[in-house]
Amino acid sequence: MKTEYDLSKMKSRKNPYASKLKRPVTMRLSEDVVAYFKGMADEAGVPYQSLINLYLRDCLAQNRKVQIKWPQGA
Repeated sequence: MKTEYDLSKMKSRKNPYASKLKRPVTMRLSEDVVAYFKGMADEAGVPYQSLINLYLRDCLAQNRKVQIKWPQGA
């Protein structure tokens, strides 16, 4: 193996994974929610942010809708 390679003659090409790149977002999550996902992530051996992304992706794939029921006014 060479100690140095001449990369100046390489042709550039598009990243085939560019369409699947993740977008950084800022979210405020309850501490108990973060703790829940961190615990599951530790068991699965994956980063907790990746686990949250997988969960949300599954919701997307299954077309799950959130059922929000606000308490009636007092």
